[in-house]
Amino acid sequence: MKIRHPDLSDSPENLEHQAIGLPPLDTAIGSERKLWQRKRYLGLALLVLITAIGFYLQNIELPAEQRILSGIEKVLYSPAFWSAVAVGFAAQAIDGALGMAYGISSNTFLIGVGASPASASAAVHVAEVFTTGFSGLSHLKFGNIDKALFKRLVIPGVIGGVTGAFILTSIDGKLIKPYIAAYLLLMGLYILRKAWLATHPKPHSNEIKHVRPLALLGGFVDAVGGGGWGPVVTSTLVGRGNDPRKTIGSVNAAEFFIAFSTAGAFLLWAQMEHWVLVAGLIVGGLFAAPFAAWLCHKLNARTLLWLVGSLISALSVYNLVQSLA
Repeated sequence: MKIRHPDLSDSPENLEHQAIGLPPLDTAIGSERKLWQRKRYLGLALLVLITAIGFYLQNIELPAEQRILSGIEKVLYSPAFWSAVAVGFAAQAIDGALGMAYGISSNTFLIGVGASPASASAAVHVAEVFTTGFSGLSHLKFGNIDKALFKRLVIPGVIGGVTGAFILTSIDGKLIKPYIAAYLLLMGLYILRKAWLATHPKPHSNEIKHVRPLALLGGFVDAVGGGGWGPVVTSTLVGRGNDPRKTIGSVNAAEFFIAFSTAGAFLLWAQMEHWVLVAGLIVGGLFAAPFAAWLCHKLNARTLLWLVGSLISALSVYNLVQSLA
């Protein structure tokens, strides 16, 4: 549930993120009671909507009351749902504390609990459609979007995302699972590299180069690996010295279209089997904001990078070994 306030601030956390080359946190997490309440109510509404649509499509021939009762029972007794709740909580806490890695964390954990690569990535992207949409609209309202940068990002990103979804749904999950685990391992090592290297803020750059190839790559790996748009695109652009406010706003606005097209592709080409995971991700993410705030205050960004990078790498190695066994 990556809903954040778009008013970027020069907080100590954001200055530290700038020094490491991470996306800045959009606001002090959990500091606004009204924001938390809106997030909670929005998430519950989305959960009800997604659950209703999923069961209607799966049980369209049954009476309405029977579909509802069957749906509630299936959710409450589904191990996959409760696993996804735990995954959503952990992933949102990581993303809330670092400003990135929601998709990578979610996908790594979901694959670890037995979800297929296509189901895991589909669940992440369907959950992100709503949150990225609200985030993009907020950035538009606050004037944080560079229209030229947005246009250069969105079309290649959509092409990369749809292509990645097509490949992921066209190949047997057991065959592609080792490659997905290897990709997630590389992303874990990439996060560890950020924690290892001491970087310094770069001067502001007015010329943004190689945006389209970067967006194409970001959309592709985001679909195939269930995450990567933020670490690949946002971190790269911010790390080059581009204006954080305009970069974050433009990338977040473009991410809605990438998530929407990728989720649509998964729904078109994959079986409707991941809605329980979507519901679990939403429920888990609703309660993670206070824990993410605690992480921000107790641990600095570099320490968090070490912990998250090590966790993702270890889980990816485990998933890789399991898939090759």
